[in-house]
Amino acid sequence: MTRISLPVIFLLLILFQTHAQIRPIRKEFLDPTSKNVLVASHRAVHHQLPENSLPAIREAIRLGADIVEVDVKVSKDGIPMLMHDGKVDRTTTGKGNLETQTFEELRKLRLVSNGQVTEETIPTLEEALRITKGHILVDLDLKTDRIDKVIEVVKKMQARDYVFFFDSDYEILAKVDSASKAYMLMPRAYSQAMADSALTRFGPEAIHIDSKFYTAEVTKLIGSKGARVWINALGLPDEEIRKGNVRDALTKLTKQGANIIQTDEPEKVIRGLREMGLHK
Repeated sequence: MTRISLPVIFLLLILFQTHAQIRPIRKEFLDPTSKNVLVASHRAVHHQLPENSLPAIREAIRLGADIVEVDVKVSKDGIPMLMHDGKVDRTTTGKGNLETQTFEELRKLRLVSNGQVTEETIPTLEEALRITKGHILVDLDLKTDRIDKVIEVVKKMQARDYVFFFDSDYEILAKVDSASKAYMLMPRAYSQAMADSALTRFGPEAIHIDSKFYTAEVTKLIGSKGARVWINALGLPDEEIRKGNVRDALTKLTKQGANIIQTDEPEKVIRGLREMGLHK
């Protein structure tokens, strides 16, 4: 009889628990008919911690968010890293475009949060995916056209099942789609016609819409093609949520059938949706 050592058993238990945690979130994400509204934490939990940082990602997981949204750029020497802006000036101690600087140069910088310099460095995509694996879905907001480098990391980390790619540039998404039909996609649409075009072209898992054309007709169209409807609470809805008008804000956001909400206030949104019976 083959004996399995205690360390091996312990590792297997950890792997089982990890996959058990992500499976229900992925299942919900792939079910547009579900009444469960998913919550995406914008730039992780960036109003408390440095945006797109590893601590902010860990906090999104701790709060029970379903999805963490992060922004991806690629350093001059080909390392995908998390950064929203074109330049690093606002969020780090450095200056200039991330994509014109090497990884070594960028690692010397420190992240700035609420005007304070921290000890945190700009994370690599690989570091972020190592933290998120098995715990939370990851929305990769592509801020680069060097998509091959991003895909290399996703492959290396075996992250295909918990990562999806977001962009308003359909040619970039087409490159992802060409790399593998198994990759999950979320195109940005700015009109019903654009949403319809994206659905036909990609057969995506979600469509990112906005309030300008948020109607029951649009959500019905998207749902009928097997995709979820993503809408932002960023801006005025989040302001109302901060003021305590949580139910009113969430009622407006979900009224026409949107079933993913991206927010800067994940803790408040999760609590509000659960009280309304809209989040497990």
